Amino acid sequence: MTDTPPINAQALNHWFGSGEARKQALFDISLQIPRGSFTALVGPSGSGKTTLLTLLGCLRDVQEGSVQLLGHELRAAPEADLITLRRRLGFIFQAHNLHESLTAMQNVMMGLQVHGRIDDATAKQAAAHALGLVGLSERLHYLPGNLSGGQKQRVAVSRALVGSPDIVMADEPTAALDRESGANVVDLLKRMGQARGTTTLMVTHDGRILDRADRILTLEDGRIVKDERRSPA
Repeated sequence: MTDTPPINAQALNHWFGSGEARKQALFDISLQIPRGSFTALVGPSGSGKTTLLTLLGCLRDVQEGSVQLLGHELRAAPEADLITLRRRLGFIFQAHNLHESLTAMQNVMMGLQVHGRIDDATAKQAAAHALGLVGLSERLHYLPGNLSGGQKQRVAVSRALVGSPDIVMADEPTAALDRESGANVVDLLKRMGQARGTTTLMVTHDGRILDRADRILTLEDGRIVKDERRSPA
């Protein structure tokens, strides 16, 4: 097992726009996130949290500085390498982005398509297991239109986790969930970190779950202004 952190950013800067409208969004971000940890990224709206998450998750080009993801440098990396890396990540966003014409199980099975050919029976078994982990065993064959907002978000969580990703990148995944469901999702991610070494980086405004984080990074105006380490719960 390597000691190389799965996420390692150094002197990361980022801008939006061009010419006189060019505005810097991130300033000199340096951080290392160890394997299996659960890190919460907090701060006011517009502080750069989602921008940082998308840069670390190779969803946005690195302009200046260095980002090493799972040992691979992202800056100027070929698109083929970025696609390969994304297959090792699980993404959860505030908008669940489910296909309305597919059942909960079929939506989750789509999370396995990036891993290549897998037989239908195995995919169904994996999807059913992932949905069971978030308490949706009784909703496998429901269409999104027949699910509540919180249930849809739990399907999205299952879809991100079904392929056993090395890293989970989550942007406000508990915003649509009640306190118990949100806590259950976070606890599930923490268990994956302990059992599989899955690393989680979560953007959140949800103060109800912060006591479960191993580390809380606070951003303000594009800068990390606080780095709070916590003992594992």
